[in-house]
Amino acid sequence: MEDVHIANIVNSTNVTESELSKFSPGLLTFAAIITGFIMVIGLFGNLLTVVALLKCPKVRNVAAAFIISLCIADLLFCAVVLPFAISDFWTRSWLHGDALCTLVPFLRYGNVGVSLLSIALITLNRYIMIAHHSWYARVYRKHNIALMIIFSWMFSYGMQTPTLFSIWGKFDYDPELGTCSIVPDDNKRSSKTALFVIAFIVPAMLIFICYARIFWVVHSSEQRMREHQRSQRSGPGALNNSTSSDKRSTIKDNRETKARRNEWRITKMVLAIFLSFLVCYLPITIAKVADSHVHYPVFHVIGYLLLYASACVNPIIYVIMNAQYRAAYAAALCCPLSRLSGLTSEKWNERHGYSYSNTRTALSQVSLGESRADPRAAPSGLGQR
Repeated sequence: MEDVHIANIVNSTNVTESELSKFSPGLLTFAAIITGFIMVIGLFGNLLTVVALLKCPKVRNVAAAFIISLCIADLLFCAVVLPFAISDFWTRSWLHGDALCTLVPFLRYGNVGVSLLSIALITLNRYIMIAHHSWYARVYRKHNIALMIIFSWMFSYGMQTPTLFSIWGKFDYDPELGTCSIVPDDNKRSSKTALFVIAFIVPAMLIFICYARIFWVVHSSEQRMREHQRSQRSGPGALNNSTSSDKRSTIKDNRETKARRNEWRITKMVLAIFLSFLVCYLPITIAKVADSHVHYPVFHVIGYLLLYASACVNPIIYVIMNAQYRAAYAAALCCPLSRLSGLTSEKWNERHGYSYSNTRTALSQVSLGESRADPRAAPSGLGQR
């Protein structure tokens, strides 16, 4: 019996070493270095975004609440999860004890879930503002926004409760991956595949449906607006309009054009966030579902690196695609608090294609058809209050 026991230990050790040998030392060292860069950029970018959104009134609006939630989740991910990921890649083993072996993957998957739901809520915000403008003020009241954010956190961590208590899989060391993750429980059940599929497919479908509807509304709105402008120019008495009336019409058209461009810029920025969501989360989802036994280790490492990169990519998108966020970042970095009031000046707003008098965008007005929204129900989009 003792010989059999010793043989089992030897065989188990050989299997573990064989599984860990799937990942080459060079690949893991490269992954550790890249993860370190991602951690530094993510910590700086997300912290700066939170500070800028809290300090600068111009960008502090409804969608900013969801962006702050997203940044806090990504900030925690970079601060708490990525240091252990770097250690795993560098040492090729878990050296931090059983308690952290349960806590770290719990936080990892929870923060990923919050990030995904936050992106979906931001896209839903854009959809309601553009496609159902008359609902906006009723849906996005302060307590509703707070409930949405609380739900995203509770749902993301609540989904893992069965795994946390070893009812449906468990958090433990996974020898095939060489790190702590979700592994089968005593009944050979694991929640990993289900969690990855649900966490990816549900937000992706919601975002896809919202964007399909947004682009349809944008296309229809522009067509109706062009027809309306043509009918005004060719209608009876069009040649007898006074010069002052023509000037007022020109000013109105210019304002509507600026507002429409601003709406489209913001929508394109959120679309870029969605595309980054696909690039960052699709590879690891495919790897977990299609290669659960790690036959292609390079694919898993790339998937993890892209997943980690999702924690730092959104602030980069804000900087590249939104002038208001660039100004807010510059103000948060370079200007004292007393100078941040410049971000609310009328001159600054006009320079960036925004006017307080234009509280309802032309795109939203036309998308409503003949109905007119209550002036008090002005949208508070990603770049508009």
